[in-house]
Amino acid sequence: MTRCRALNGIPRPALAEYYTQRSTPGGSLITEGTLVSDTAAGFPHVPGIYNDQQVEAWKKIVDAVHAKGSIIFCQLWHVGRASHSLYQPGGAAPISSTSKPLSNRWRILMPDGSYGIYPKPRALQISEIPEVVQHYRTAALNAIRAGFDGIEIHGAHGYLIDQFLKDGINDRRDEYGGSLANRCKFLMQIVGSVAEAVGADRIAVRISPAIDHLDATDSNPLNLGLAVIERLNELQLKLGSKLAYLHVTQPRYHAYGQTESGRHGSEDEEAHLMRTLKRSYEGTFMCSGGFTRELGMQAVAEGDADLVSYGRLFISNPDLVFRLRINAPLNRYIRKTFYTQDPVVGYTDYPFLVVQSRL
Repeated sequence: MTRCRALNGIPRPALAEYYTQRSTPGGSLITEGTLVSDTAAGFPHVPGIYNDQQVEAWKKIVDAVHAKGSIIFCQLWHVGRASHSLYQPGGAAPISSTSKPLSNRWRILMPDGSYGIYPKPRALQISEIPEVVQHYRTAALNAIRAGFDGIEIHGAHGYLIDQFLKDGINDRRDEYGGSLANRCKFLMQIVGSVAEAVGADRIAVRISPAIDHLDATDSNPLNLGLAVIERLNELQLKLGSKLAYLHVTQPRYHAYGQTESGRHGSEDEEAHLMRTLKRSYEGTFMCSGGFTRELGMQAVAEGDADLVSYGRLFISNPDLVFRLRINAPLNRYIRKTFYTQDPVVGYTDYPFLVVQSRL
């Protein structure tokens, strides 16, 4: 999850403390969204992995996590239209699949801590798309150079890749818009290029077909999810290697107040969507989105997921794995400190249990 504690795109020492606090022998971490280029930012003080300074800073963090026996994946991120000219080189318009701006119900966190209106983006020309794909490839290579165990391609939650996938955003009339096949093309070009560079088994993909965060609606979320999965299955067969995992955000993500439209259906409908996607994917299936200890255990026990990831609970519970293991009470997170720049308050100062884990 985005925490806004980097400096000029470079991870600070506080990030090493944050991630090592949350490292457990045999555990697995996924970083916050990490920028693939200088056009990718939509929050202040987020880390990147597109230059040598960033890579060197990440090396120290990765080494510290590995020293505690955990593995760590770098989440590659481009926000697309969910940005502002203040975050763009030369004050340019943010790039997207579309020139449609976000609706006025959404606000962007500005560098000075205020909130502003999202501006009109610029739709990428076909000729520009290969360069963006190359940015993901280079970022993946940089992540491996920094020592990461793998990378997760963030194709969810209304950010750039999702802006191509969702028909509520993508209004293109070229080979990247219209049909499901066309809307999946950008994602699959990225996955294919990154797989060629670092190996399929070091790649994960995150999608959220049923999440409408940042106006990312789709007329048929299940069909969209199945279309992505069909293409991932085909790619795995072609490469003769499985991806590390597919990560799908469950619609229960709404429970944390991230969306306001109320489009999500009943719990039964949400469960049906996730089970259908899980059964269709030929590989390791991870889910996330509002899971408690009990819901996570249930999802794995009933075969609805192979892995369950936790975000907000991990923010406020650095020893979350130990707490879940012994069913201990959890610290409550403080939302107002999620995106501040303080390297301690609301970041590394959440308390551990008095009884320490012997894991």
